[in-house]
Order: sequence, then C-alpha cells, then structure tokens
Amino acid sequence: MGKILQDLKYGLRMLTKSPSFPISAVLILTVAAGLAARPALAGDAQAGGEDFYIVSTVDLNRKQIVLKRPTEVTVLMQVTDKTAFTNLEGKRIQLKDLRAGDTVFARAVTDAQGKLVASSIRIGIMTQRELYNRYLKGIPLSPGKS
Repeated sequence: MGKILQDLKYGLRMLTKSPSFPISAVLILTVAAGLAARPALAGDAQAGGEDFYIVSTVDLNRKQIVLKRPTEVTVLMQVTDKTAFTNLEGKRIQLKDLRAGDTVFARAVTDAQGKLVASSIRIGIMTQRELYNRYLKGIPLSPGKS
C-alpha cells in the first residue's frame, strides 16, 4: 500500500510540473465508496452519464493540488474553456466559483489522446431521482403487496 501511495504522489508531482499542465485544470476527486458501490448497486455505468465527485483544493496560481486524502483519488479530469459550469438553478458559473468540498456532478468524454475531459460540471446536491437512478434502480420505492 505504501508503494502505491508513493507512486500516486510521484505521478501527481510530475503532472503538476509538466509544461502541458493547463492552468485551467482542476482535480476532481471521486467519493471512493460511492464510485465503488455504484456498479454493484446500479448495474453497468451508462456511457456519457454523470458521476458524483468532490472538488479538492487547487491553487491555480502555483499550479498546486492540495490533497487531504490522496488515497481517495480515483479520477483525474481536465477542465477546458469549453467545459460548461452550472449551479442548482442551471445558471452558468465560473471555474473560480468552485470551492474545496463542493459536491459536483461531472459529465466527461475522452479526447483524441485518450485523456478524460470534463464536458460539463454541475454544482448541487443529489436529488431523490438521481439517488434512485444511481444506487437503487430495480428496488421498489414503496412496499409491494404480497
């Protein structure tokens, strides 16, 4: 486990030192338990679907990523000027409006080089419908008559 953590830290250091690391990049952390439970509870993930993430601290001036729990990092995603950001009301927001600990839903696509690129990021809480679709699909919401 120590070797994996060491490799992860080294990889993140090299990523942040790379001249190709875009200033607009943001680190999106997945909630490890939620992501791990999703396939088991909701079946296979649908292509192009939204996933649940928590944004960690990113210092865009220094190009530093601040990780409180680096072992929970499961996905790195590039955010570009084409990424759409919206709040609960669907109004556009700026990347700088995201704060550490924000709950977001990200929709991502793979670019020509195979990198994961966020196409949209929405801040907000998980609705009852989203909770059901992600984790409880196939389980009746009301008790059935036997």
